[in-house]
Amino acid sequence: MFAEEPHARFHVIAAIAVVTAGFYFDISHGEWLAIILCIGGVLAAEALNTAVENLGNAISQDHNLSIGNAKDVSAAGVLIISFSSAIIGGIIFIPRILELFDV
Repeated sequence: MFAEEPHARFHVIAAIAVVTAGFYFDISHGEWLAIILCIGGVLAAEALNTAVENLGNAISQDHNLSIGNAKDVSAAGVLIISFSSAIIGGIIFIPRILELFDV
């Protein structure tokens, strides 16, 4: 997945940044659980999206509406969990970042 999907590599880089921020800001155990679930959810969704895309490509290289729809829906799943994870990350980290700047 990481060899062929640039988005998967981006998600890993984002996960490393979030884990680093978690250590820097000394987040709570509950916040770590949320972060770990978010990272796992995004990577799992990306893996499933890659599987659907590869399966669709193996079935037919020609334009196929059903395969195209399946690919679009699996990509939407990644987008949904990514946005949800970004919101959770914002809830956890934005107050701490603002505190650094005395805002």
